[in-house]
Amino acid sequence: MSNTLTEIPGSDRRGRLQVDALLEREGIRRDGNLDYTCGIFDDDWELIATGSCFGSTIRCLAVSGSHRGEGLLNQIVSHLVEVQLARGSTHLFLYTKPDSAQYLSDLGFYEIARVPGSLVFMENRRGGFERYCAALAPRPQAGQSAAGIVMNANPFTLGHRHLVERAARENDVVHLFVLSEESGPIPSAVRRELVEQGVQDLPNVFCHATGPYLISSATFPSYFLKDSDAVIRTQAELDLRIFCQIAQRLGIQRRYVGEERASHVTRLYNEVMGQKLPEAGIQCVEIPRLTRDGAAVSASAVRQAIHDGQLDRIRDWVPPSTYDFFTGPRGASVRAAIQREADVIHY
Repeated sequence: MSNTLTEIPGSDRRGRLQVDALLEREGIRRDGNLDYTCGIFDDDWELIATGSCFGSTIRCLAVSGSHRGEGLLNQIVSHLVEVQLARGSTHLFLYTKPDSAQYLSDLGFYEIARVPGSLVFMENRRGGFERYCAALAPRPQAGQSAAGIVMNANPFTLGHRHLVERAARENDVVHLFVLSEESGPIPSAVRRELVEQGVQDLPNVFCHATGPYLISSATFPSYFLKDSDAVIRTQAELDLRIFCQIAQRLGIQRRYVGEERASHVTRLYNEVMGQKLPEAGIQCVEIPRLTRDGAAVSASAVRQAIHDGQLDRIRDWVPPSTYDFFTGPRGASVRAAIQREADVIHY
């Protein structure tokens, strides 16, 4: 008897149906956002093991209950690691069910966080998350208060500035995490630069890159790609469990968020945050949006105005540094990229 390990392309309808059936039997929902799927088939061409990739992650791993103990999960994971390395991805992340975590740790993956009864999030670098946390500074001194903010800042607006100012007034130290993910026409380096310029007069605010650990395609792909509410909530809970670990190391006692009405996914994230952060002893402080002429100042509105070539409209919505960038020669290529987008509103 011999098994066959092979890719299952999107055009293979029979193979995809077998993947769905196997995952369902093992209590796993097939992720709607996958870019590679493989499977092991027996002599009768029946699927007995499967696994998939998305970005730098390995996910949707399952082995038929009647074939456990045959080393099939090892074969699937080894194959997917080879696929990732061929893509140039070396820092890999993996989702698995809690009862598979120990086995996967034997294959070189290390746990970062888990949602009890649901999933475990792992990486292939020993101490990778610990090194990320260790590089964050400063820690508050005894008696000092510390706050955290996580933002996309796509781009940095006066609404973002309003949130940071509030946190800076109410806390001794503010850790401001800016999303590292390349997810749109404004490069992450530009977003980070505009944030740093926009808060440089606030001496107790310290900017950090989120790396792959907070709101990234590894921890929270539904932030960038449409998905069901149930999936969004699970990913939000995972992301918040990672944030809470960071908060513990930095002494963060409060997380500040802007009230959200327009973005569906951010609104759901805020709802989960309001529930889960207090369970970890962290206060969730939701701030009403800054308004101009009765309308909320938002990055979506700024992108829409740039898309429509109405740069004068953004003058009252963004700090001078953001306005100067988008109206100056350095911002020309980014303006053009925004104007080429069919839809610049974050869902």
